[in-house]
Amino acid sequence: MSGNEWTSTSMPYLTPRASGTTDAWSEEARAAGRSGSQRIVHAGKVPAPAAVALLLRLPEGDPVVVRRRIIELDDEPNELTDTYYPADIASDTPLAAKEKIRGGAVTLLATLGHVGVRVVEDVTARMPRAEEREQLRLGSGEPVLQLTRTTYDTADRPVQADVMVMPASRQQLRYEIRIG
Repeated sequence: MSGNEWTSTSMPYLTPRASGTTDAWSEEARAAGRSGSQRIVHAGKVPAPAAVALLLRLPEGDPVVVRRRIIELDDEPNELTDTYYPADIASDTPLAAKEKIRGGAVTLLATLGHVGVRVVEDVTARMPRAEEREQLRLGSGEPVLQLTRTTYDTADRPVQADVMVMPASRQQLRYEIRIG
């Protein structure tokens, strides 16, 4: 892979982190000798879009909390991530605010009693929408990968749904699965 590409793994983003630590993305990029940051462009309640409502097992249009972020690698846009939470879990918490969450959202969810124990991820390739093309600084004809991740707690309740869009030519997804 060239210097502008990134291999993404899911595991660092699925488990709570120690108190006072930085977020998983910044730490993973730093370990690779790179700089990882994120800009939160929106946080708050929105009506659940149909696809998100399905993932979170909610009626379409029910309120959810979303955090919209532009994930950057070496100060360049690397991924667009919208993370959705059921409103009864995330309203009136730092998840509904634009400030960064020390240790990350998964750590905060765990302190709220929602520890992820199962994750379902779906990856698709598609052409970007105009806004995505602009935000990711893509040329015409460049496809994106869309990774949709749903995290379930011990009661098998979906507590988080992520929709991540990344340039296909700059990404490699790696999965490590333990069996038994």
